[in-house]
Amino acid sequence: MTNYSIRNHLIPGDLSKLANLHAKIYFEEHGFEIGFEAYVMESVVEFFRQYDPNLDRVWIVEENEVIVGFVLLMHRPQNEAQLRYFILEKSHRGKGIGSKLMQEWMDFFREKNYRSAYLYTTSGLDPAIHLYEKHGFKKISEQISTDFGIRMLEMYYRLDQL
Repeated sequence: MTNYSIRNHLIPGDLSKLANLHAKIYFEEHGFEIGFEAYVMESVVEFFRQYDPNLDRVWIVEENEVIVGFVLLMHRPQNEAQLRYFILEKSHRGKGIGSKLMQEWMDFFREKNYRSAYLYTTSGLDPAIHLYEKHGFKKISEQISTDFGIRMLEMYYRLDQL
């Protein structure tokens, strides 16, 4: 296991680093064009503007004070939660960090007694999809998209609290 830490609060610079991390990884690994970075930046601003520490949480993975991973829970209307920005640098995958993040996300989701949760993802992210399904998320729909400059399959997953 690498020497890493997880923090649950935002500090100045985190939002731009999150967008940069996504842009870099999704371009290098999947060929997403610059429109994806703009989309992430816009949605991160949306998260920040509606952020409520009693309802929302971030998990920021750092190694030597450098962000190497991220996930957040964003509250939505009607007591729903959205899982967003689940990402890890390639060198940190396969070490249990993603599983730990997902478990902590689920624990917070249950602690706050959300009615349901949802997420959007794309094909080619099989390890993340496996984690979502392992924790009870079910694929509801899928559609072909070219939103980020490449042809891809977008998928919508839901989790309903028992």
